[in-house]
Amino acid sequence: MEPPGPEAIRKRQREKLQRLLETVLASNPFYREKLDPTPLTRKPPSLREFRRHVPFTEKRELLEDQVRNPPFGRNLSFPLDRYTRFNQTSGSRGQPLRCLDTAETWETMLECWKTVYRMSGVRPGDRIFFAFSFGPFLGFWTAFDAAQALGTLCIPGGGQSSLGRLRAILGNRVDVLCATPTYALHLAEVAAENGLSLEQSPVRILLTAGEPGGCIEATRTRLEAAWGARLRDHHGMTEVGPVSYECPSRRGVLHVLENAYLAEVVDPATSRPVAPGETGELILTTLDRVGSPVLRYRTGDLVKPSAMSPCACGRLELALEGGVLGRVDDMVVIRGVNLFPAAVEEVIRRRPEISEYRVEVHESGVLKEMTIQIESSLGEGGARQLERELHAAFSLRIPVSPVPPGTLPRFEMKSRRWIMK
Repeated sequence: MEPPGPEAIRKRQREKLQRLLETVLASNPFYREKLDPTPLTRKPPSLREFRRHVPFTEKRELLEDQVRNPPFGRNLSFPLDRYTRFNQTSGSRGQPLRCLDTAETWETMLECWKTVYRMSGVRPGDRIFFAFSFGPFLGFWTAFDAAQALGTLCIPGGGQSSLGRLRAILGNRVDVLCATPTYALHLAEVAAENGLSLEQSPVRILLTAGEPGGCIEATRTRLEAAWGARLRDHHGMTEVGPVSYECPSRRGVLHVLENAYLAEVVDPATSRPVAPGETGELILTTLDRVGSPVLRYRTGDLVKPSAMSPCACGRLELALEGGVLGRVDDMVVIRGVNLFPAAVEEVIRRRPEISEYRVEVHESGVLKEMTIQIESSLGEGGARQLERELHAAFSLRIPVSPVPPGTLPRFEMKSRRWIMK
């Protein structure tokens, strides 16, 4: 099927946006109050008018609303008995946000996931292994339900050790592995320790999300070599749903599912739109998730909209160079140099002898200082080599120290390698 043109994309977005606003203004207490001063009640808005009149939504507002109106807050467009699915954010940065969905809005997110699967090369009849314990996070359940609806054999990996999961992957001749990049690397490490060969395994696709590693070239190259498989990245958030899929023609480029989202990229400081090729914060409006919508939601994700349009794949959906580059609040300033975790990981993962690492950032008077611990087969020599490469990349002298194998923690879900002290 031919990808939709720009007019078709915008027309569909306008139609969905109008239906969303009609529902929200009629029955959603949170947004009725938030939008009360705007002129949106008078006439159907254009996309430009919507962006001009509707204020941003921040996670802080939604959390505060749930504190004042427990347990689910007022961002609900339907009576509570219409909602059948509960999820919540991880709470890794504070209080978790609870998110409810109706059966209808859940189905719209499954359609997004089906697109992610198809664009990643997943086919009906494939065997998919989900290498995580199923908790309250939306991505796990939507991924599983959509894969089942697509006609794949779904194999859950909850309640198993890493070695047990590896044996299940190999024993069941799995085609597709769903995991965070960090955990896929850890599984490869466990396989090597136990004499299991992954290069000749039946796994042909690594479908990653949860952290930027899938679009970091050094991490991606290591994963593909370890598994003998092709890596396909995507991203999403519990607050909004599955957001993007990897471009089939350009490695490390994510396309936003603009059939389901109205997307903007703005300067985090000024809130003005950024030009193609510049880095900004991704802003999303959920067009289909009308039961618990977010309008102009500040995701905190830093992205770079591509200057190439149409994309090499022929699609006109917003393309993000390098995927999610980091988080607005992840940047640290070390002696005047701005550093993002993804940039540091890119340098570290180029060293194949480093199996794991941890970064510590501490205050030193008025300045922040940074140190790195690594598990390296080269010991002190590997630490000194990494120090030189970090200095070449960032013009900073960052102390690196080796630690014994197995010392640093491993992660099943999002990694927490950066420690602020």
